[in-house]
Formats: sequence, C-alpha cells, structure tokens
Amino acid sequence: MDVDEKTFFKEATLRICGSLEIEKALWNCLQYVKDIIPACRMSLNLLDINLGLIETIAIATHDISEAVSIKTPVSPETHKRMVKHWPLAHVRIFSPMGNYQSALENTMPSEMIHHHCVVLDLWLEGKFIGMLTVIFNPENTPLQHHIDLLSLLNEPFAIALSNCVRYRKLQDYKDILSEEKQYLREELRRLSGEDIIGADFGLKQVMYMVRQVASLDSPVLLLGETGSGKEVIASAIHSMSSRSEGAFIRVNCGAIPETLIDSELFGHEKGAFTGALSQRRGHFERAHKGTIFLDEIGELPLEAQVRILRVLQEKEIERVGGSETIHVDIRVIAATHRDLERMIKQGRFREDLFFRLKVFPIIIPPLRDRITDIPALVQHFIHKKAAEMKIGEVPSLAPGEIHKLIAYDWPGNVRELENAVERSLILNRSEPLTFPDIGTKNEPPPAATIDPAEPAFLNLDQVMAQHIKKALAIAEGKVEGKNGAAELLAINPRTLRHRMRKLGVPFGRKSD
Repeated sequence: MDVDEKTFFKEATLRICGSLEIEKALWNCLQYVKDIIPACRMSLNLLDINLGLIETIAIATHDISEAVSIKTPVSPETHKRMVKHWPLAHVRIFSPMGNYQSALENTMPSEMIHHHCVVLDLWLEGKFIGMLTVIFNPENTPLQHHIDLLSLLNEPFAIALSNCVRYRKLQDYKDILSEEKQYLREELRRLSGEDIIGADFGLKQVMYMVRQVASLDSPVLLLGETGSGKEVIASAIHSMSSRSEGAFIRVNCGAIPETLIDSELFGHEKGAFTGALSQRRGHFERAHKGTIFLDEIGELPLEAQVRILRVLQEKEIERVGGSETIHVDIRVIAATHRDLERMIKQGRFREDLFFRLKVFPIIIPPLRDRITDIPALVQHFIHKKAAEMKIGEVPSLAPGEIHKLIAYDWPGNVRELENAVERSLILNRSEPLTFPDIGTKNEPPPAATIDPAEPAFLNLDQVMAQHIKKALAIAEGKVEGKNGAAELLAINPRTLRHRMRKLGVPFGRKSD
C-alpha cells in the first residue's frame, strides 16, 4: 500500500500514543505498519552502553503483544565496537541478522536468524532513549523507502519509551516506599508497645471482642476512663483489619476549636474563609480507604455531630466552601470517657448519632480492675522510657515497690502509671526505682458510731448534715473535683455548697 510520509506519520503516531500500555501501543502500530512495510515483528529495547546490556521491554507480532524484561548481554567484541563508535549510526540494517541475533533479539525463534532487521536508535532532545527493532518478513528486504518511513517514527516512539521508563521508575519507588512504610509501621508498633500489654490477662475479653469486629467495617464505640488505653485498642482494631495498609487518622475532638471543626474534619476550598489560602483535605478525606479514630467524641458540638452522622450514613462529605460531594470509604472508631446516655438526656449529644456509633461497643476496664497487668506494664514502661531517655543500663525496681504499685487505685489509669515510671526514672537514674509519691487504695470509711450526745432520733436536716460531714471527711475537706464530696454524693458542687450553707455545715476556710 502506497502512502505519503505525512499520512504515515500521523496514523502511526495516533496508534503509538493511543495506549498507555507500551506493548499495546507497539502492537497497534505494527497492525498499521505491516500493510505498508513488510514487517512481522517489532520490539522496544533499552541499552546500557556502559554495561553492554540490552533489555527488551515490549514485543509485538501479528498475533500477540506482551511486556517483558529480557536482559541480554552483547558479546565483548560487539561491546568494544559499540563503545568505540558511540553514538552509532541512527539507522542500522542487518541483512540477514546472522550473529547479531543474540545481541538484539534473545526472544526470537531461531529460524528468524535469516530474516532482515532494521534497528532504529531513538533520540529525544539530544538524549539516547533506546532502540526500535523491526523484523521483516523472510522474503522481503528493507528498501530505502521503508527506512525513510520508519525514521519518521523516531520522536513518537522515543516519547512513548521515555514515558514507559519513567513509569517503571515510579513503580520501583512506589514499591520501595511501600516496603519502607511497612517497616516503619512495625517499628512504631514495637516502640509504642502496640502489642498490647495484658492481652492475655486483664484485657483478654476486650481483645476477644477486638478480634470479632476487626475484620468488619462496622463502627466501634470504645468506652472507658481517661488513660485506660482506648487509642491503643483502636489502633489494634485497625491493624487487624483489611484496612491495615490504609491510613489510621487520629482526631482528638476535644482539642479542636469550635470555629475550626468543620475545616479540620471535612477540609476547605481555597478562599472559603479568611486565611484559606489553598485547598485543604480534612481528616475524613485523608482517612479514605483507612480508619478514622474520633477520640473524645462527646466533646463535639451538636452542629458537628449532625455532619458526622451524615458521613456515617451516606459516606459522603463536602469541603467548607465547596459544592462537590466527595465519597469517602472509611471505617469509624469513636471513643469517650463520658456517659453519653446522660448527655443525651441533657440534650448535649444526639441520640441518633449515639445509636449509629453504638453498633459494637467495647468497654475497656480501668487499671484498678486488671491489676494482674501492672507488673508487665511497669517493665514495658521502664524499657520504653529508658530507651527514650538514653539510659544505658535499664534500672530495676526497688524491693517491695511492685506491691505498692499494685495496691494503688490508679485514678489516671495506664497513662498515670506511665508518667509515674518516667518520673521515677528521672529522679533515680541508675538507682533502683522507687515511688514515694504513690499512695495506696482508698480505705473504706470507718463504720459509723453513735455519739451518746446525739439525740436518739434525728430530723431530716440533721441526717443530711451528718451525711455531708462524713463525705467531707472521706474527701479530706475537698468539695468538688475528682474524689470530692460532691462526686461521692453524686450532686452538683454548687447545689452541695448551697445546702451546706443552709444546714450550717462549714466548708472551705470556715471549716479550718
């Protein structure tokens, strides 16, 4: 078929650029070229002139196309000749290929050794990219007209081959980054102790529930006191799930200013508000294909709760200042130390959001209810903090100290224990660790004794006054706060003070 150079270049280039897969682009080109040039096979090759190595990366025949990676070293004699005469002639013709077969086409059937071959060096912006090898039909010989037409394809094939090489490098970098990411994740897990101390003892039931729900995408609600390890359990659920390769985004809902909640959670568009100088993805968008951990979700205002409910139901978000609906594939784990059911009655937490989150609640027991874990936790924190503080020889506990730690009620839970170990390491360094500031469990109040001076029958105000005095005695005069009289009596501190004034019960400086 006769064709002018302009039409040939246009049609061949359209086929070369018609696919991102280099082997498919090569095959499409061959299907067009074979009706004009008697070619039966094409291949694209990379050449390392320094090593004398040819790598065939794509092959196309009339019937098949495939991406390969076949590396063939050229003979020492050929390599010397290539180095001496580099750069080689732009177009080289082998009629027939003869001894050049091993250097050019290691993948060819042996009978093609007698075929004629044209090798076109591909150059782009003065840089050698690779080679296009065209094998002719056995009965045909390359003509000058064929050479002229093939030479027109230098730039299209050079661009395609260059893009292919860059893509391969990106894939290599991606594989390296993936391996590094996995290594760093394992290191972080090892350093942060995410193997979960107590998984076989105090947290055995919790870990059973974690294993039950981890493989699913159901929302999980973690309930427990502050410092009991809710974030560690959330991380364990993510690590055991099918989303473990995705992101694990931690969000402390209580630490976000109310004016920035929407921007932090859902992102914003450029110019959405003063200071929005560029587009920004929010936490939900960053957690796509992974897990988002909403810690202290009870701290969120009602307006934000409504929008989170939509994410849970529809799996869709909109950035602040944007109109595009963005689909997010996420798993939500929420945690709180608050009584959400009481907050619902007080109108401070949405009931529909509560039931949407409470698909699978897990209650994490406080440290005082799993004292069997304390020895292992202490040893873990000693090694962890000693490494962080670069203490050469890891110190041991002083005699009797472990019993003191077990006897203490740990109102701050695991976090308080970790801080106590760090404080002891700072104070003792190379000495055996002691905990002089750690008390013991609160002893139960002594049994009430009847004062002979008291009347045999007390009216209601007198009974209330005595009960308040006993609560103050147990709380060591403290009215509000942790372990205060108001907490013991389950009453608002302001209401308690009002009743104490009414009943004449002294408090504060008056009680001194």
